[in-house]
Amino acid sequence: MQAQKRMVSDRTNANLAAVATFVLVFIVLMIPILMNAPTRGGPQVMASLSTYLAEVRKTAMPFVGAVSIGAALLAGVAALVVRREWRDARRRRALIAGYAFLAPYLIVTLVFTVGVILFALYIAFNKYDIFTPPQWVGLSHFIKAFKQKDFLQALHNVLWYALIVTPTQTALAIALAVLLNSPMRFRRFFRTIFYAPSVTSSVVITLIFVWLYLKTGYINLLFSKTLGLVGIDWKAIDWLRDPRGLIQIIVAPFGINIPSKQWYLRGPSIAWMAIMFQNIFTTAPTFMVMFLAALQDIPPALYEAASIDGATAWQQFWKITLPMLRPIILLVIVLGTIGTLQIFDQVYLATAGGPLGTTNTPVFLIYNEALGKQGPIQMGYAAALAFILAVLIFVFTFLQRRFIERGTELYY
Repeated sequence: MQAQKRMVSDRTNANLAAVATFVLVFIVLMIPILMNAPTRGGPQVMASLSTYLAEVRKTAMPFVGAVSIGAALLAGVAALVVRREWRDARRRRALIAGYAFLAPYLIVTLVFTVGVILFALYIAFNKYDIFTPPQWVGLSHFIKAFKQKDFLQALHNVLWYALIVTPTQTALAIALAVLLNSPMRFRRFFRTIFYAPSVTSSVVITLIFVWLYLKTGYINLLFSKTLGLVGIDWKAIDWLRDPRGLIQIIVAPFGINIPSKQWYLRGPSIAWMAIMFQNIFTTAPTFMVMFLAALQDIPPALYEAASIDGATAWQQFWKITLPMLRPIILLVIVLGTIGTLQIFDQVYLATAGGPLGTTNTPVFLIYNEALGKQGPIQMGYAAALAFILAVLIFVFTFLQRRFIERGTELYY
């Protein structure tokens, strides 16, 4: 009888704990939902909590209602877990301790990541400019994106950027790592010098390159002096304001002129290639450190055995070094591709998307549309562009993992 009473008591306590968990989790989840509700801005709305909640009830109930269903489902799952674990004292203590340690991170993630993503996803299907209530427009923003020349050109630009920058900086990083891993004098000094651009502020590096790329800058001076030694007269180029494309320049001597309307056939512009060079200069040293760490994990016995078998240094590089670096090569290519598709600060500081949109990027376009830098504020359209870019990044990452990762498990 006493054991039966204890079982009933334990079951009651577990049910009460489950109910309390459901209420607590639901409240915790609703806080970031309410904080990220798409309401109108302005001092009157934000004057007090009551005015803000009144605005939420007036303009954001569809968002709050839809997301609160998901919050209730998650709270229900948490309640079921607590009810299952509560009867065992050891597992109960472990559950409480684990989530107590995770709570700060989870709360920050819910408020500043999950809540913001849900907000962006909702307004991507609405016309929203912060100062007026959201108006449902369905998929029109996504359809509009693929009809707009600016967005298509921005995608065209970053695809060229990823195609050129990612392989180049990866190859350069491997070359620098192999060089600095070999026995040489002042090796630590050279490692520090090569890595210095990566720890310098992106803003500072961009401003330095802007000065170097001026028509009266040091790059034009270097070409002028160097080519002048062999009798060639160098015509100064305004690197960051030249819209001529690489393919356009190559075919021009053959009498082929590609008009500006056919921007998709011109190739990356001179301005865009100038920014590419800057990015390679600053990013390759970061990846160099990753490759350098991976090189030091390769067993020296492999090279000793290859040398005994008569393999040259070049054969050792192709048959031992590169295969053993495949996991890091995959990581570097994925990170490099994501970084190139998300480029923003260099464009914002150096060219502002010009000339003729040849350096425009999706992230810079999202920034302009969301803040109304070149027209009315279009938060909904900007959110739709952001999700399109996220899908593209996911697709590229998936394909890279699919084709590059195959076989890398042999080298872990």
